[in-house]
Amino acid sequence: MRTLILGGTKFLGRVLAEEALRRGHNVTTFNRGTSGDDVLGVDAVRGDRTSENDLAALAARGPWDAVVDTSGMTTPMVEGSTRALADAVDRYVFVSTVNVYEGWPTDPLDDESSVREYTPVGPAGESDADEYGRLKAGSEQAVRTTYGEQATLLRPSVILGPHEYVGRIPWWLSRIQAGGRVLAPGRPEWPIQPIDVRDVAAFALDTAERNLAGSYNLAAPIGHSTFGAFLGACRDVTGADAELVWVDDVFLREHGVPEWVGLPLWRDYQGTWHMETTRARAAGLTCRPLEETVADTYAWLRGGAVVSSERSAELGITREREAELLAAWGTREEAAS
Repeated sequence: MRTLILGGTKFLGRVLAEEALRRGHNVTTFNRGTSGDDVLGVDAVRGDRTSENDLAALAARGPWDAVVDTSGMTTPMVEGSTRALADAVDRYVFVSTVNVYEGWPTDPLDDESSVREYTPVGPAGESDADEYGRLKAGSEQAVRTTYGEQATLLRPSVILGPHEYVGRIPWWLSRIQAGGRVLAPGRPEWPIQPIDVRDVAAFALDTAERNLAGSYNLAAPIGHSTFGAFLGACRDVTGADAELVWVDDVFLREHGVPEWVGLPLWRDYQGTWHMETTRARAAGLTCRPLEETVADTYAWLRGGAVVSSERSAELGITREREAELLAAWGTREEAAS
């Protein structure tokens, strides 16, 4: 099978390229060559996907059975690539996001949940997350317009695993490995359902190989794991003597801890970790244990990997801030007892 990957050097794109090669695909990647090394064995094509000339030159190298688009971040960008590749690619697999849903992260979601309406200009005061979801919704619309029944839309929730550039698991591994009293947010039994990057890559290629159309929610099953099991796995793989101190959600919000980024993956909206994946599971989606994802991420980091990006720089709280919060929590607990 001839497969084109838009991206191919970073996180999901890289894992996709590796898995496609493992399956015997003839793999072409298209990127600017600024985000990482090429996977050995791919036909690496350099270019800017916002350039009509570069896209035309890429299309001339086809045809391909499928393209997997991991780097389409804005609607105009995806519109350009769908038009340029219309005659060079049979199926267009677009990696979208759970953010396209109107109800995320507050409401439980399923395959039929309402998707945001795309407008070229967002409303005043639009958040970065809402803008991201709106532009991805517009991108989905562009793929469907050009490819129709040959369009496949993947809507992953939180993706974790080796090569993660955001740094969510790496932040927790680093903090827990340092030991001592660790502020653990919320409740240990709080269910979470992040999905391993390798499971996303495998399903994306399955849809391409089997010519599956439509949209698919991608997440681990509801109840797959808990925040307590996640932090416990971080402690197990690092061998640290960390003591997890579970601190109430309301207390953390009252003290100004930013959800999602202050303590990575912490957000207690019901909908954040309540995404039904019925259609994807019926099509063959399988998800490995979160403990395996944690262990393999730790092994990747120990191999010398460095997580560095604008998003990773925003993650976490300082040890000083953590100590202040734990002290305030202890005082509150003593007063209540």
